[in-house]
Amino acid sequence: MSEFSDIIVNAMNIANVSEIAEIGAEYGGMTSILADYVEANDGHLYSIDPAPKREFLDWVAAHKKVTHIAKPSLDAFAKLKNIDLWLVDGDHNWFTVYHELKAIEEASTRDKKPFFAIMHDVCWPAAHRDMYYAPDAIPDEYRHNYCMDSGAKPGQSGLLREQGMRGMGHFGWALHEGGERNGVKCAVVDFINEAEANGRAMAYAEIPAVFGLGILFDVDAPWAGQLSDLLVPFHDNPLIAKLEQNRLANYLTVLDWQDGAIG
Repeated sequence: MSEFSDIIVNAMNIANVSEIAEIGAEYGGMTSILADYVEANDGHLYSIDPAPKREFLDWVAAHKKVTHIAKPSLDAFAKLKNIDLWLVDGDHNWFTVYHELKAIEEASTRDKKPFFAIMHDVCWPAAHRDMYYAPDAIPDEYRHNYCMDSGAKPGQSGLLREQGMRGMGHFGWALHEGGERNGVKCAVVDFINEAEANGRAMAYAEIPAVFGLGILFDVDAPWAGQLSDLLVPFHDNPLIAKLEQNRLANYLTVLDWQDGAIG
């Protein structure tokens, strides 16, 4: 998320954020920016990651305003209270993201806080295709058939052998793109529709760059108007989307070149 740091920090200032929960540690990237922010604003950062690197833990030990919670996100919510902002950049699949958003809604209601979440990977490739870092952690009824060594390319519903963006054994993709309960954007849309059906009006902005950033918040939050003014120029911006398409095309071309060089 660090590419979006200027927008995120401006958003945090608008919403007067002090207590932050980050799902998915990004040591040296957004995490360090968030740590600087909470130290300057007498707040606290809770970073949730079940298996961070040793360097990250050493870094946390040197920062009094940062607490690491060594649990999967859905097991960590019980330890979190009075959070102003949730950054969601953990497992990129429907089951995890949907239930993270439900847990955020429950925590926000309990603590009488406006709902405010910023999510990464709401655009291709994980928008409408589940990614699994730990497939066995996803209940069978929510887990799509998947592959750990095939790749995704834009415009291809299926996966490609030895081509495209692939996990190389570190993560797996759902075998098909689209359909019900598949992908991060699908989880966000399903959550918004359900929340609004239950009488909770939500605002959502999407910045279509660097795999996509989604910002989701209560329409009646006291700072909602000012935050909307910040985000409207970026929301679904066609120029930004075109630049992202070009970036992805170049990135995937480099992967193809690397595959050919290795082969």
